[in-house]
Amino acid sequence: MRLTKFLYVPLAVLGFVCTTPLSAQGSGTVAKVNGMAIPQSRLDLVIKAATAQGQPDSAEMRNALRENLITEEVLTQEAIKKGLDRNPDVVTQIDLARQGILIRAYQADFMRNNPVSDDELRKEYESVKSQMGDKEYKARHILVETEQEAKDLVASLKKGGVFEKLASERSIDTGSKSNGGELGWSSSAVYVKPFSDALTKLKKGETTSQPVQTPFGWHVIRLDDVRTAVPPSFDEVKQNMQQRVLQRKFAAVVESLRKNAKVE
Repeated sequence: MRLTKFLYVPLAVLGFVCTTPLSAQGSGTVAKVNGMAIPQSRLDLVIKAATAQGQPDSAEMRNALRENLITEEVLTQEAIKKGLDRNPDVVTQIDLARQGILIRAYQADFMRNNPVSDDELRKEYESVKSQMGDKEYKARHILVETEQEAKDLVASLKKGGVFEKLASERSIDTGSKSNGGELGWSSSAVYVKPFSDALTKLKKGETTSQPVQTPFGWHVIRLDDVRTAVPPSFDEVKQNMQQRVLQRKFAAVVESLRKNAKVE
């Protein structure tokens, strides 16, 4: 069998980190390295992580992951021989890894045990839909660092300068400058308030006569078109609504825990 597509990769790359000694985990082993057992539970977990990332389950894949585990155990033993497990930085990294695993497990447990009703999801959908408004705007902008730069751009445009060319040459927004400053179709709600307020006051084809300041810098904005917004159906965004509601609920739990924690 060819195993070229299963070359050794540290198992942490699969999102798998374990801080419990191998010899202390579960029953049943897949291998022993210098007398140290690698438990079947470890292999089961990395198989689960790999398949969750889209890797087809196969005997070849399982054997490759088993080999990875053996390599990891060899390296771990060598690191311990060198006393690296007592290095303060390493100890801290292990503590942080353990903490991260526990936090993700707590969050997953919360999500699993706090289902969101359809009524809650529909309320969230209606709330989001109302925030979007009934219009979508196709806009362009040029973002610069200073007000004077923005004023110079406004003056250049008034003298016949081409917006798209100036955007590609002067804008510091790397996400839009290559497209002549185009931002595509969006609800005004997706923009920060100063930008949104300026955009919605423009008429089709109009450019802001004064620079607009936001936390990102100074903008010169042009409105290319306006259309009636057609929101996605509830079924299309139901999963997103569920994530929004659960994230908000979890944030509230975190805030409550913080308030009740004794921090000295």
